[in-house]
Amino acid sequence: MNQSYLPVVAVIGRPNVGKSSFVNRMSGRADAIVDPSSGVTRDRSYHEAEWNGRHFMLIDTGGVELSRDDTFQASIRAQAEVATRQADLIVLLVDGKAGLVQDDEELARLVKRADHSVPVFLVVNKVDTPNSESEIWPFFALGLGEPWALSATHGTGTGDLLDALVDALPQMHNESPPDEVREAIKVAIIGRPNAGKSSLVNRLSRADRAIVSDLAGTTRDAIDTHVSFDERDYVLIDTAGLRRKSLIDSDVEYYGFVRAMRAIDRCDVALLVVDAPVGLTDQDQRIASYATQRGCALVVLLNKWDLMKAEPGAEADTLDDRAESRETLLQRTTDRLGHVSWAEILRISALNGHNTHKVMEAVTLAYEHYIAQIPTSALNRLLTQLREFGHAPAQGTHRLRLNYVTQTHTAPPGFTFFCNMPQLVDDNFRRYLENRLREAFDLRGTPLTLKFKKKGS
Repeated sequence: MNQSYLPVVAVIGRPNVGKSSFVNRMSGRADAIVDPSSGVTRDRSYHEAEWNGRHFMLIDTGGVELSRDDTFQASIRAQAEVATRQADLIVLLVDGKAGLVQDDEELARLVKRADHSVPVFLVVNKVDTPNSESEIWPFFALGLGEPWALSATHGTGTGDLLDALVDALPQMHNESPPDEVREAIKVAIIGRPNAGKSSLVNRLSRADRAIVSDLAGTTRDAIDTHVSFDERDYVLIDTAGLRRKSLIDSDVEYYGFVRAMRAIDRCDVALLVVDAPVGLTDQDQRIASYATQRGCALVVLLNKWDLMKAEPGAEADTLDDRAESRETLLQRTTDRLGHVSWAEILRISALNGHNTHKVMEAVTLAYEHYIAQIPTSALNRLLTQLREFGHAPAQGTHRLRLNYVTQTHTAPPGFTFFCNMPQLVDDNFRRYLENRLREAFDLRGTPLTLKFKKKGS
């Protein structure tokens, strides 16, 4: 999926008018978080949709309250304005049950100031009864033409609206995804709340793509950003901060957790962002396990490295008393990530750009190893060496004999060993074989799967 080859429909409106429900209904998928509380969507998120053979991109935006000034409103308004500038068509969504309010009028003026060549559809949501004209008439005052009535929850009126939308969209040069877009490397940016994930997305994409705030939990959905690096395409997936399930205290946080898990499921490489001044926590270890259990390649980023002490005893005005020295933290991180010791560790600052140029290089390297295919002949030469060394589990008079090995899948690399007694294989021997494979072949950044089968089975 690439935003450049599809026409774009931006959906804007006040909080809680049903924008995410509308986007889910239009796209036919429950990708956007829907919750009765306002302010659930803050960043702009992209969702591909199709109707009558026409593909287009929907941009879900945060609820705009022009009369309100809070921590996020300036950024939410800016995100919505960016969406309208990118759009080939704008949908202004209003709430039929709430009626016409001042912020609707302000938003109507906002879209009128946009490019006059861009069509604007005024859509009155939450009209659950067909032909409820009393809920529609007040919105004629916005001067955006005849309103479209629908219920995003129940689907009433959506078919007619979609017919009109696709007819109004410009015909792009090519609305079929090119092969190289289909093969874009998907990168999930994961970590605890406030570790700096959105700052990293903005740094890597060279744009204020995600809202960045000192408040934990700013990002609540999984948000895709498309970037290119060294003539390769990548999809950066910014995810909600992952807390322990026992600490998730609202439905919105739970939905964000589920979306983050889905992002990990569909990614090729996960970037685990660790808040360096806080240090590697038990939750960071759990998040790394989430990724590896789902078969993702992994790169660990120690973010905010500029806030760390240069050496034990050194002082830094911006460092709190709990922070460790750089050397201590690096050693502690290496020790605590022993279960993923194969992951590359980078020290960066997303805020000032320190070492961030190395991030995409590490992602590319991890991905190359993730899809690596090792010749069967090379694998069996290694197996011959291992047999000569003579290390193998035994039980009584029975000893494990490895006869043959072949690679059976990629992404991540998986190997099947044919042997006489698979039941003799224990965890220690699995680790031994994995370490020998990693020594013989460069497999940094990717997990491995090992299977053992009885010869002839």
